[in-house]
Amino acid sequence: MPPRWPRKPDRQDPDYRRLDDRMNFAIHVAIFSASNSGLWFFHNLQKATWSWAVWVTGGWFLALLAHAIYVFAIANYSPLTKDSG
Repeated sequence: MPPRWPRKPDRQDPDYRRLDDRMNFAIHVAIFSASNSGLWFFHNLQKATWSWAVWVTGGWFLALLAHAIYVFAIANYSPLTKDSG
């Protein structure tokens, strides 16, 4: 069941922005997991020497880590003012 929001969704609402960013991060994690799972499955199935697979997984993981740091540590969810919105 999808999450329900008790009031009208608005990007001006700090709680809504926090939830939206965390849901976007969860989607990023899901796509990373599914894609890399498939990549490494076929890599191991074919016994291929895909040296680029390590770089794809490592680079994407670093992007995922940066996304996590932003969402959970850096993002400012204080109420927006008229001149910052």
